[in-house]
Amino acid sequence: MTRRLTIAAAQLGPIARDESRRDVVARMEAMMRQAHARGAQLVVFPELALTTFFPRWFFEDQADIDAFFERDMPGPETQPLFDTARELGIGFYLGYAELTTQNGHTRRFNTAILVGDDGRIIGKYRKIHLPGHDEHEPWRPFQHLEKRYFEIGDLGFGTWNAFDSTLGMALCNDRRWPETYRMLALQGAEIMMLGYNTPIHYPPIPAHDHLQGFHNHICMQAGAYQNGMWVVSVAKAGVEEGCRLLGQSSIIAPTGEIVAMTTTQQDELLIHDCDLDQTREIREHIFNFALHRQPQEYGLITASALHG
Repeated sequence: MTRRLTIAAAQLGPIARDESRRDVVARMEAMMRQAHARGAQLVVFPELALTTFFPRWFFEDQADIDAFFERDMPGPETQPLFDTARELGIGFYLGYAELTTQNGHTRRFNTAILVGDDGRIIGKYRKIHLPGHDEHEPWRPFQHLEKRYFEIGDLGFGTWNAFDSTLGMALCNDRRWPETYRMLALQGAEIMMLGYNTPIHYPPIPAHDHLQGFHNHICMQAGAYQNGMWVVSVAKAGVEEGCRLLGQSSIIAPTGEIVAMTTTQQDELLIHDCDLDQTREIREHIFNFALHRQPQEYGLITASALHG
């Protein structure tokens, strides 16, 4: 019997800096209910979905930064998402800024969680490939200070068995690195869920601005095909606090084909009935890891020294 999972990609339009979490969560709840009504079993939200994309600003006061972070998940303002999941029997992926204390030290991560249809957290991922810079660069029209505000994720690339499938998580810039897909595929991931916030303008190389949509999809389509997995990528889109964000949320098949893509810059749902066994068409033939890979020849990939 063919295994199928109906997935919703829940793109969010702009979130203003002064928009409350309560209001954002209400938008997300409404999308969960719409997704459920259309038969979805799992909803994927964007990266840092609860607030505006705050790394675009340089803050000197740590309290101003920490106001964008979640100390508990779920917390009082996010509990409705978990209650709705349990009520509807629908799961979700959520990206958010996580503040936690470990061994007496405060740590901050760009995080995503997978929540089951019972409202319980199944798994957590902390972003590994942090883009941007770590010091204020006033020449930029907006900052990209992820390296300043977050630590590199310390949980590695994990997979979880849920929804009759094997799922992995990633965040934004992770999609540009082939190692992300391969690490998940080597653990059997059939679906990679990914949320992102991607500005159209790239200040260091503005000549690439017109390629943002192309680059967004080419890396995910290649990763899906070369690893035989579904990729569900979900954007925060539109003009947010003066910064134009790329939309084009998409669901990509294991063949590398885009089977669904958003057409607006606002809150928008994509729904697709994913054939999980389609992964086998690639993994048992074109990219049969056991038959064709030669890992003994790949040492440079993980060598600590740079090679020119």
